Amino acid sequence: MSADIRIRKGLNIKLKGEAEKITAIAEPAETIAIKPDDIFGLIPKLTVKMGDEVKAGSPIFFDKLRPEIIFTSPVSGEVAEIVRGDKRKILAVKILADKQTAYVDFGKANAEQLTRQQVTEKLLASGAWTLIRQRPYDIIPSPASNPKAIFISAFDSAPLAPDYDYTVHGHGEAFQAGLNALTKLTDGKVHLNINTQNKPSEVFTGAKNVQINKFSGPHPAGNVGIQIHHISPINKGETVWYLKPQDVVIIGKLFSKGVYDTTRLVALTGSEINKPRYYNLPACSSLKNILKDNVNEGNNRYISGNVLTGKKITAEDYLGYYDCQVTVIPEGAEPEFLGWITPGLDKFSMSRTFFSWLTPDKKYRLNSCQHGEERAYVVTGQYEKVLPMNIHPVQLIKAIMIEDLELMEGLGIYEVSEEDFALCEFVCTSKIEVQKTIRKGLDLMLRES
Repeated sequence: MSADIRIRKGLNIKLKGEAEKITAIAEPAETIAIKPDDIFGLIPKLTVKMGDEVKAGSPIFFDKLRPEIIFTSPVSGEVAEIVRGDKRKILAVKILADKQTAYVDFGKANAEQLTRQQVTEKLLASGAWTLIRQRPYDIIPSPASNPKAIFISAFDSAPLAPDYDYTVHGHGEAFQAGLNALTKLTDGKVHLNINTQNKPSEVFTGAKNVQINKFSGPHPAGNVGIQIHHISPINKGETVWYLKPQDVVIIGKLFSKGVYDTTRLVALTGSEINKPRYYNLPACSSLKNILKDNVNEGNNRYISGNVLTGKKITAEDYLGYYDCQVTVIPEGAEPEFLGWITPGLDKFSMSRTFFSWLTPDKKYRLNSCQHGEERAYVVTGQYEKVLPMNIHPVQLIKAIMIEDLELMEGLGIYEVSEEDFALCEFVCTSKIEVQKTIRKGLDLMLRES
């Protein structure tokens, strides 16, 4: 039975620079770079060397601890560089892309007529298995495991997030083919969660073989972790898998066309972008061409992802492995006279410190400044106002800080991820790196499991 859930806690941060619903054309990326650090829990083992020719779908590296999990190339071309760091750690595998992509043929198939084993083997061989992630820990799941459910959030409520209704438009058949494949991977339900505040795409509302749930409310209503918490909470020993709608389309194309086509609509957003729009890009593409002559001059912060959870990059960098958004905002390095004490109509605050509460629909040009440094960790009750989960966030974070595993379990570590605590970090008066702390706790539990 479908659920209809209203999220009441949270906070919408309205920023300037939302992407217009226009798919712009840019020069194809000359290179792509697969960065193992984008994937939690991965120890890569290379299967290629510099100078090797690859096709889209050719193996690049695999997980040393789980060799069956293979990462394949998003494009065809030549392995141009293997970037290494300390102790020869692999930081990136760069591929010089062909102008015309050649694909490995994995063969067409109707997932509804296949067994779970056959679907799993096809996903593993193509590299599409890596699009699926698991709660807890946010890692790629083991093919041998059986999740109690699979979740797909059909909307993103983060600041300037891509419109998933737009990004899946025209891909209804591929999306349904992907859902058909996913239903083979669990004995439970596949949950497709839509936003009732806007009219959802028919691609979502017409989906079959899934349970369609309705969500409304402020951010983080679109976070899959919040949705899992309200529909199918995770207990110790249980797992839930999740993925994004465009990744479902990629899986659908694998079965309907027999190719691993990672092309996504990527939203280029932010107040410092002259023309915020969407671009068709393969996974891990260079961002140089879409940023060229499209960014305001000045000291800017480039982010792969959104402003709350994204990763800091440079203008010459690459799209993150799971990202479908790039954001550019002011860096905010310049000191401000009197700091936060100065009144201002262009300042945003959750509280009534400034005047943003008088203009709830106003959009802001915010920078990356934290307006303070780390200080005494005090209980303010702010976290509870923006985290719509039935847990004690401050107590959980303190349990992680002292590495008390039993207490972490009791306080709900298996249900959370960094993105669920992003707003807690945004409103934190103590300036604690909350997301980094949550990741530390998840990594500790994973090591001890």
